[in-house]
Amino acid sequence: MRIVFIGDIVGRSGREALETHLPRLREALKPDTVIVNGENAANGAGITEKICKEFYGWGVDCITTGNHVWDQREIIPYIARDERLLRPLNFPPGTPGAGMVKYRTQGGQRVTVINAMGRLFMDPLDDPFRALKDLVEKERLGHGTDAIFVDFHAETTSEKMSIGHYLDGQISALIGTHTHIPTADAHILEHGTAYMTDAGMSGDYDSVIGVQKEIGAYRFVKKMPGERKRPASGPGTLCGALVITDDSTGLALSITPIRLGGVLQESMPVAGYVV
Repeated sequence: MRIVFIGDIVGRSGREALETHLPRLREALKPDTVIVNGENAANGAGITEKICKEFYGWGVDCITTGNHVWDQREIIPYIARDERLLRPLNFPPGTPGAGMVKYRTQGGQRVTVINAMGRLFMDPLDDPFRALKDLVEKERLGHGTDAIFVDFHAETTSEKMSIGHYLDGQISALIGTHTHIPTADAHILEHGTAYMTDAGMSGDYDSVIGVQKEIGAYRFVKKMPGERKRPASGPGTLCGALVITDDSTGLALSITPIRLGGVLQESMPVAGYVV
């Protein structure tokens, strides 16, 4: 299975980058499914029903989120109706929405997408290690699902790497989000799980993690709140990764970074690339 994952869409620049470059990715890479983290898509904070429907119209199959999922209050009633819009799995019981969805690709393959959130320097949610372990023991590779993809939305590299090793061999891929900076550690773990600490944001990198750079820098220089954060509006870079899995095991054959447009050096998997 060929899985394209796109990191945090930040504001209009990120949305425009997705609209511009996703057709190219679909044509060149022929993905079986496209997963996008959309938690910063609405003016840099949250997501709306209108944006979700735009993403689906552009060819997105599933949308993950994170700690900003509730920033746009209108999403609360909508998320209960849209099973492919996820919020982190480890929110307390009774929270609207779901942290996991299973669906079939157009080719009939069964893919399970899971969204979870870390706890270090984040909101104190339920234990993501236990929540993920319990779920993947039920949704076992080759027993009801052909691929399991996890978006782990977390602050620290250590927590992300720890949970990657903890689930190694039980899931197809785990890619981190939240820090908005793409990491250079995309690789296959010892037991066959594809891993990348952070996919990076999709947005304007002439910024401070997507925020206008003057506003972002002011907070460090003056140690005062300053202006309200506003997303940078220059040309966006689309960031993510292509994961290719083995149809017989569900484990990963390869993971390759994707960076298109904007100011970062481009990285595009070669069509047909496996290892």
